[in-house]
Parts: sequence; structure tokens; C-alpha cells
Amino acid sequence: MPDRSIEFESERQFHKLYGEKPESLQSVESTLGVKVVARGNLLHMEGETNNLDRCEELFSLLECAREQGFVLGKYDFLRFLEKVESGKSQELKDLLSHPLKLQIRKKSVVPRNLGQRRFLDLILKNDLVFGIGPAGTGKTFLAMIAALHALLDGKIERIVLARPAVEAGEALGFLPGDLEEKLLPYLRPLYDAMDEVLGPVEARKLVETGVVEIAPLAYMRGRTLSKCFALLDEAQNTTGSQMMMFLTRLGEGSKMVVTGDLTQVDLPTRQESGLREAKRMLSKVNGAHFHEFDHGDVVRHPLVSRIIAAYGKEDS
Repeated sequence: MPDRSIEFESERQFHKLYGEKPESLQSVESTLGVKVVARGNLLHMEGETNNLDRCEELFSLLECAREQGFVLGKYDFLRFLEKVESGKSQELKDLLSHPLKLQIRKKSVVPRNLGQRRFLDLILKNDLVFGIGPAGTGKTFLAMIAALHALLDGKIERIVLARPAVEAGEALGFLPGDLEEKLLPYLRPLYDAMDEVLGPVEARKLVETGVVEIAPLAYMRGRTLSKCFALLDEAQNTTGSQMMMFLTRLGEGSKMVVTGDLTQVDLPTRQESGLREAKRMLSKVNGAHFHEFDHGDVVRHPLVSRIIAAYGKEDS
């Protein structure tokens, strides 16, 4: 049976590609139909020629991703393997052929798939971007990262975070605490993104000094957002009038990103989501850009992607 070996620069770099987990190599064997043995900085492979080619392609892509700053975990490895096995390795090649890395303090942020890459690219180049797609695609995290990058680069002066505190209306009065405490459960994903790249201390300092402002959507009425990065999260739960009100706050030197998941609308059944209406009415408006994620872009556990796909088939 044909055999082949791949030599890596060092044993440590090679083992990092598959997370030093034997089960990852077992997945390669069962998925690509090859027998693999890892010894030192060498990967020895046996199998049919076309399967050896795919295995070699997989590790070449993983090595390229590592060199570009991808932090490759178990599930990232499985995603790469799945793309190669399904004949979609060109997506990974497109992603890796034009590296995009944002440096925030000591933290490097790299898009983890082609969908994330396209979305982040749109945000960096345009003033109004909509990111629509299922949970776990990283749309909120990437929008927050882009906002922090613009702030620390001096391109904007502040960040405004808004999210409809819905279950069909912004009924915050029944929650205990001041406004920030009332909003915290709704804005937790945005805080998490700040904490991950800045650390909790610096993230809280930005909020306390007002550089990062947290506001319920209703508080945006009558304001003009200048030299600002405004992020509206969970936008599927806005009404049409709320969405229009938010979008028309866009001021000079500002950016807006609107994110949401049209499969998780909590509005009353007969009320159209403001995000759905915006998609229908603004998709051909010059300067408004829409990026749609699908279940293949999910960057949580691979099972999440399959769950979303299964529910999507049932709904359709």
C-alpha cells in the first residue's frame, strides 16, 4: 500500500496541530481512510494515493493556520478535517490566502472560518453592517472586537452597546438594581467579549468612565451618535420603528453593526421583526451591507452546527 511521510519543523509544532490528542489522529484515520503514525516531528501515512493527498492537504492547511495565529483546539481540528473530507478545502484556502488579524493589547484575534472573515472584513471597510445568523457563529464577539480595535486605534471616541431588553418590550422596571444592573443579563455576551481581550479590570474601567456606554434601545431616541461605534445586538427582537430609530442615529465618523438571529424572534407572533424588515427594505440600499451566517459557520462544539441544521430542516 502506498505510504508517505510529512516532516514538520519541530516535534512540538507538529503535535500542536492536532492538540496532542490521539483521538484526533484516530478521526483522521476513520474519516480519510488512511493509517497514520506520529513519531517525533514526522507523520507517517499509509493508504490509497488520493487519501494520502487529502491527509497531506489537511496538515498543510493546519500548519498554515497555525502560522497565521489561529489557536487550534480540538473542534477547530475537526472542522478542518470535515472541510477536507467533504471536498470544501477551497474555503479554507481562501480564508488562509489573505490573513486578517486584529491586535488588541496583547491579544491577537483571527477569524476562525470564511464566514467570520467576510463579516469582519465588511465591518472594517463599511459604516453600516448587518450580521444575521444562528447562535455560535461569533457575530457578536467579532463586532465587539472590531469596536474595541477602532477605539484603541483612535478611529472613534466611544462605543455604544444596545440590545432590546425584550420579551416583547423593554420592561426593565421589574428587575432589581440600577440601570446597568438591570441590563447586565441582556448584555453579558458583550461584556464577555471585552473581558476576553482586555481583561475584566480594563473592561470595567471603560464602562465606568463612559467610553463604553450601555443603553437600552429606548434610550437612543433623539440622540446623534458621532465618532462612535454603535452595536445593536439581538436585533431580531426590535420592532420596525425601533430599528429605524436606531439606524437613523448614525452620525459623522461613526460605524454601526447590527446583529441578530431571525430564527429566535421573541416578539408577538403577528409583529414583524425589525431586523427582518430591515433586511427586506435595505438590502439594495447603497452603503448598507448584509452578511448571513449559516450553521456551517458555527464555532462552538461541532454538534451545535448539526443541531441548528436539523432544526432548520424541520422548520422548512
